[in-house]
Amino acid sequence: MRALLVEDDPDVSEAIRNALAIESHCAEVLRDGSQAAAALKTDTFDVVILDLGLPRMSGLEVLKQLRAAGNTVPVLILTARDLTADRVAGLDAGADDYLTKPFDIEELSARLRAITRRAHGRASPLLSCGPLCVDPASRSVSLNGARVDISRTQYAILLQLLEHVGQVVTREDIVNNLYGWETDAIDSNTIDVHISHLRRKLGRDYIRTLRGVGYIVDGR
Repeated sequence: MRALLVEDDPDVSEAIRNALAIESHCAEVLRDGSQAAAALKTDTFDVVILDLGLPRMSGLEVLKQLRAAGNTVPVLILTARDLTADRVAGLDAGADDYLTKPFDIEELSARLRAITRRAHGRASPLLSCGPLCVDPASRSVSLNGARVDISRTQYAILLQLLEHVGQVVTREDIVNNLYGWETDAIDSNTIDVHISHLRRKLGRDYIRTLRGVGYIVDGR
């Protein structure tokens, strides 16, 4: 999952970014509303974590512009504003969830999993393809009921592929999901190496390469 985190408190943003990294997610951090509005016009994210009290443009205005443009990316408002009127305004402006500070990082993670699950139209919290199963809550992978140990990066790639079963996921999509705006820091064959390791652990039939296009997990 690639998240846009719009938060002007560096301590809060760093804590969230580190927590998401532990769960194999990439968080791009911006400090003000104008930057966020510009990024949302030109880039693609799986979820947005949005503070309301931002410099230059309020989070509520960012959200209103986002929805007016027809962008349906899931948005979780994360703010110190805890009045009912603020919650109502945020949800009515198009937020998918609303969480107040101080917050528990595990609850934030659970809420992000819930709104992204709904965005993908999934009822079950588990991702599966035949006997292959991924539990995002525990970040565990099993095959035929037996646990499979994979690295954090391999897990992130597998999760992305299973979230798009039957659809082609391009190499660029995978790189952006893993490294975001720091894509220049990776070698050109890094993704191929991780895919090779996944095939070695899961079997070669799950992940199919479309040469020059990307990768696909066919539904079974």
